[in-house]
Amino acid sequence: MILAITQNGDPFSMPFQDFRQFLDALREHGELIDVNRPVALELEVAKAMKKSAAVSGPAIVFKQNGTKFPLVGGVYNSRAKALIALESTEETVVERILAGLAKRIAPVIVNKAPVHENVITDGFDLSKLPVPKYSPKDGGPYLTSGIVVSKDPETGVPDIGHYRFEVIDNQTLSFCALPNHRFAKNMAKARSKGAKTFSAAVVIGVDPIIAYTCPIQVPEGTNDFEVAGGLRGAPVELVQAKMVDVDVPAYAEFVIEFEVDFTKEAMEGPLGEYTGFYTPASMKPIARIKAITHRNDAYFQALLTGVPTTENHILKQLPFEASFLANMRKQFPTMEKVAVPPSGGVQFYIVMSMKPRFAGEARSALLAAISSNLRPKKVVVVNPDIDVHNSEQVEWAIAFRMQPKDVLVVDKVPPGPLDPSVDASVPTAKRTGSAIGIDATFPFGADVQSASDVPSGQVCGPALAEAGHEFFEVAAVPGWQQYDFPELDARSKKP
Repeated sequence: MILAITQNGDPFSMPFQDFRQFLDALREHGELIDVNRPVALELEVAKAMKKSAAVSGPAIVFKQNGTKFPLVGGVYNSRAKALIALESTEETVVERILAGLAKRIAPVIVNKAPVHENVITDGFDLSKLPVPKYSPKDGGPYLTSGIVVSKDPETGVPDIGHYRFEVIDNQTLSFCALPNHRFAKNMAKARSKGAKTFSAAVVIGVDPIIAYTCPIQVPEGTNDFEVAGGLRGAPVELVQAKMVDVDVPAYAEFVIEFEVDFTKEAMEGPLGEYTGFYTPASMKPIARIKAITHRNDAYFQALLTGVPTTENHILKQLPFEASFLANMRKQFPTMEKVAVPPSGGVQFYIVMSMKPRFAGEARSALLAAISSNLRPKKVVVVNPDIDVHNSEQVEWAIAFRMQPKDVLVVDKVPPGPLDPSVDASVPTAKRTGSAIGIDATFPFGADVQSASDVPSGQVCGPALAEAGHEFFEVAAVPGWQQYDFPELDARSKKP
């Protein structure tokens, strides 16, 4: 086990050098199983992954998938696995991420790397890789776990991010990169300079911290490998790719180096996306393979997307929550917690808890959230006594702590990516949507007491009004969490 140091000088464990060590940890926690019977890549792998994810079940190694490479799926299918990856508990994980984000650690370049144990530069055959087809109407087999490494053609700063790749034929891929994402921006810069091609690489099977770094909201021009280094507490080791001008993680299981041809397009899609709906097929640039490198006895990786909750949502949730909270606290220092639930695709729905310092601050926070890069469609702000991750508590606050006048609607704002309710006939750059903000906090200045704070004999309503209170008390059952209940404890310990 490696010890890393936070920005405060506090040590924390950082055991995962690569994907394999993470798999070992999952197995030790009972979160990884092997399937030693034949399982088809077309739809059957997805059925198994979905069934396990539905019960927050284990990740799966499909050993007999029709190729020589074992296929691992479901490594990000539950919050419990995310906590294992981040070496944290539910109580410490957000601050653990925030501490890592506060310090950048630059990557180091190595000359030799495990990912170059096998190098293929011609005769490519993608059918030899275990790439699944997940949903019946998907356009074809999809590589959904890949992390694209690309560089800004003007500054040379690298970016990493998850992007979907469809297998068009045995030597060709196509992909979806939305205009507001950095991979697309890097390609747009290259095209504006007259380039006909753009080189990048897609990486499969990495240290989980690198995967959790991808969704983090950081300023333009940030070196994402420095962010990953901060989260790891140690530099990411990179190696120069064999045929394209990018540096890739040295301990990756697979790297597919490719060249985008701006002059050639293929029909990409449909794919069951993170919204839970198919995105329509459309013409996209093709990516020609330049090299495939992989480790000895390499693992390939599958990642399920579609109707929430899937790996796609869990993978984004904690990074989005932590980075969004950090940004909001700069303007609203009493912001305590943030939830970006899978039910909203970990994009379109945000719940925030805060203690407003003055009248109207909760509404200001709603507007700031709506205007953020997450582009949410629905934002709710509640008091700190509400658990933002508990939908029943949030709905209770909405039902009883607000009136319709506490709702604001903002029209003609940029919509979230791949929103199926937005008019798709409008060009992407011209599309707009609307967002709703719900202030479910107590009226500012209300002296709200819990039941344990109210003197014996007082009741809700008139008694509180006479005492100068502006809102009803919360009817709590004080001390229930600490109540000694041996009979219940004994029952919960039975096998």
